[in-house]
Amino acid sequence: MYTSETHIRVRYGETDQMGYVYYGNYAMYYEVGRVESLRKLGLTYKELEAMGVMMPVLENKSRYLSAALYDDALKIVTTIREKPGVRIRFEYDIFNGEGTLIHQGETILAFVDKKTGRPCRPPQVFQEVLKSFFS
Repeated sequence: MYTSETHIRVRYGETDQMGYVYYGNYAMYYEVGRVESLRKLGLTYKELEAMGVMMPVLENKSRYLSAALYDDALKIVTTIREKPGVRIRFEYDIFNGEGTLIHQGETILAFVDKKTGRPCRPPQVFQEVLKSFFS
């Protein structure tokens, strides 16, 4: 299992008229957590795309437990529980500044060959950096 933490602050433009984080912005928070978790492994989306692999989202699930508000400091904990194959599942736990779990989410992405548009295995370098987490 691989886990990483990313910290963000809620910007005014991410809130609705009631001052809560607009529900659609949680998908953006997932992306921030996902991109930064891969960066901490030493890989970037840009590098994966240069290797000829895209990672489109196939599924996106959200569970709202409590509201996040403008200027809240949030911690996004991103977890990969299973060794990825053609698909990879990311789980997200989002905590407010007091450490309260306020949101849970999940995305499933596919590895897709840029040239053919067909599903493919993750690049070897991707498999190598995750190997030690899934022995």
